[in-house]
Amino acid sequence: MIKNLKHILITIALMPMLHAGLSIAAETGSALKNDNIRAEPYADAKIAGSFSRGDSLEILKKQGAWLQVKTKKSTGWVRLLSVKRGIATTTNKTAGALAVASGRAGTGQVVSTTGVRGLSEQDLKAAKFNETEIKTLESYTLSAEQGRQFANAGNLKAIVFANLKAGKGDSK
Repeated sequence: MIKNLKHILITIALMPMLHAGLSIAAETGSALKNDNIRAEPYADAKIAGSFSRGDSLEILKKQGAWLQVKTKKSTGWVRLLSVKRGIATTTNKTAGALAVASGRAGTGQVVSTTGVRGLSEQDLKAAKFNETEIKTLESYTLSAEQGRQFANAGNLKAIVFANLKAGKGDSK
C-alpha cells in the first residue's frame, strides 16, 4: 500500500514536468532558403549539417535570434530568418516570402519590421524601457568626421551613386 502510494506521489510530482515537456513539444517549420545547421547558436560555430529550401524542420528551441532545429539527417542551430514557422504549404510561395519579409507571418497578432524576429507576444508585453542600455547604445555613435578618419585609415574610397540624392544634413 505504502509502495503504491509512493509511486502515485512520484507520478503526481512528475506530471508538471511531463506536461511542460509536452507543452514545449517541437513546433514544425519549413526552410525559407538553403542554409547550414550549426553545432551551436553562433555564426562561426562548426557546421553540423544543412537543409534545402522547402525542407520540413522540427523546431526544438529558441535562443535569441537562433532556432534549434531537427531535420531528417541532423540537429543543430539556424538563424530565425531561415525558417518559417508552421506547416509548409505548396500555395503561393511569393506571398509567404513577402509575409516573412514584412514581419507579418504567423498569427497576425504581432508585427515586427526591424530587429530580431521571433519575439513572442509575452516577450513584447514584458519588455521594459532601459535607459542605461539606450545610453550604452548611443555611446557607440560616431560623428561623420570620425567615420571619414576610419575610412581613410583603412584606405577606403567613397563611391558616388549618381541616382542617389543626399538627405537633409548629409554631406556629399
